[in-house]
Amino acid sequence: MKALTWHGKSDIRCESVPDPKIEDAGDVVIKVTACAICGSDLHIYDGVIPGMESGDILGHETMGEVVETGSGVSKLKVGDRVVVPFTISCGECFFCKRGFFSGCERSNPNKELAAKAWGHSPAGLFGYSHLLGGFAGGQAEYLRVPYADVGPIKVPSHLTDEQVLFLSDIFPTGYMAADFCDIQPGDTIAVWGCGPVGQMAIKSAFMLGAERVIAIDTVPERKAIAAQSGAIVLDFMDEDIFERIQELTNGRGVDASIDAVGSEAHGTGSFDSVIDRVKQATFMGTDRPHVLRQAIHCTRNFGTVSIVGVYGGFLDKIPMGSAINRGLTFRMAQTPVQRYLPILLQRIEEGQIDPSFIITHRASLEEGPELYKTFRDKQDGCVKVVLKP
Repeated sequence: MKALTWHGKSDIRCESVPDPKIEDAGDVVIKVTACAICGSDLHIYDGVIPGMESGDILGHETMGEVVETGSGVSKLKVGDRVVVPFTISCGECFFCKRGFFSGCERSNPNKELAAKAWGHSPAGLFGYSHLLGGFAGGQAEYLRVPYADVGPIKVPSHLTDEQVLFLSDIFPTGYMAADFCDIQPGDTIAVWGCGPVGQMAIKSAFMLGAERVIAIDTVPERKAIAAQSGAIVLDFMDEDIFERIQELTNGRGVDASIDAVGSEAHGTGSFDSVIDRVKQATFMGTDRPHVLRQAIHCTRNFGTVSIVGVYGGFLDKIPMGSAINRGLTFRMAQTPVQRYLPILLQRIEEGQIDPSFIITHRASLEEGPELYKTFRDKQDGCVKVVLKP
């Protein structure tokens, strides 16, 4: 089959690789009908995610049709149309039983490696490093899906692939980011980063009852989409974000902040972001957490900081004194996608949201390597890429 494979920093190739096959009784194999390039894939493209090996198949936003099932699969059959969560979860361990599917204790075969880096291992993920299992990803013509009775959700025929594809990651992640904010009537929520997850967080914050959403970015196309969703848009290259948020909130700060940027915050937006970039380039730091610092300072006393941007290592100079003395709550996670799937599918079916609004580019797998570069460099108005094998 054809698949997008990683061969080092900025080196993505469309290659022929062996077809996946059933390896366990709980597996299914799907024929991929649509997949996407995620913003977190760009961290792999930029070489900042550890545990990648040459030839690894990328991708964790995938849907398709079941073409083969293992003998132990009871909930799916050949011909079913499914969306596949990026989190691989057993459904039976301590965390899965409590709804924390992204903390699954069984699905990462390399959990000892992850534990060395992070203390404990999260769940295995599709197409996202050998620290998280080394599972082949879904930017391919076919995908093996382990624990298939727990992960994939069947989707109705009247919904298009593009309406439901993002149930695999960015819609649940953006919704979780807003859910973490415990939004009350009248609340003002700030979202740093208007990429695909940030856009879903903006939509979700309004769905959950926010009165105002402040969106922070500098890319024209992303700012325009955020404005169309009803957000107040601030450009961090044109104005002091802390001062503007103070003005907009009468000096109190926002009720909650969402960091939808993560480890690769823009390198020239402020003095401390420049220092972060220098430290990362000289191997003195693993991540660039400027956005997280700013979110902490901009959140009101006893407010919430919701973190869904990807961080990989140790963050430098986080203002914990501010957070502790002002009573902030931090909430963060790799999204336990299965927890959110039923309610979000229902919202799509009821017409509350059509997640396809975010798509700007549609292409074949063969065009994938060039579109990785286009997406990373924010060229050609690229906000979200969908590939159709």
